[in-house]
Amino acid sequence: MRTLPTSLPGLVLLELDVHRDARGRFVETYRRDRHRELGIAVGHEFVQDNFSSSVRGTLRGLHYQRTRPQGKLVWVTRGEVFDVSVDIRRGSPTFGRWFGTTLSADNGRQLWIPPGFAHGFLVRSDDADLAYKVTATYAPADEHAIRWDDPELAIAWPVTDRPILSSRDATAPTLRDAALPTYES
Repeated sequence: MRTLPTSLPGLVLLELDVHRDARGRFVETYRRDRHRELGIAVGHEFVQDNFSSSVRGTLRGLHYQRTRPQGKLVWVTRGEVFDVSVDIRRGSPTFGRWFGTTLSADNGRQLWIPPGFAHGFLVRSDDADLAYKVTATYAPADEHAIRWDDPELAIAWPVTDRPILSSRDATAPTLRDAALPTYES
């Protein structure tokens, strides 16, 4: 396992060791001691695992929890997504900046998104399965979203047609109008 550079402090992109042979593949997706050595979830504990399955063109996000922020360790087990994180930490020198990367079952990459970031992804394969570990339990009343196509964020989503969105994501406010987290960076 090795780290790859990102443009946002705290965000860690990992390239996992993928062992392939005639039977298929094997990947160690999480090992606390090795991940912590690389700065993953230091000071946090993973308390919940989540799984998402989506079809081509689905865009989920940009999501965050306002008062109970979640750190997320995300990876794709099947298919490919364009994964985006936006720094929404008040006072951060990179507030409002985003980082995007391709995560796929083939490239074996994993992304650590610390608390204080909004997260979203666009499915680029026929379907995709995304697994993630989080540092705070899901609290539906605390979940918020930022509009995926906020012109001030200017995220370069690789889309030609309007993506498939939930009604909540389709009507989410811009970053400027969003109820931002109550914690500082």
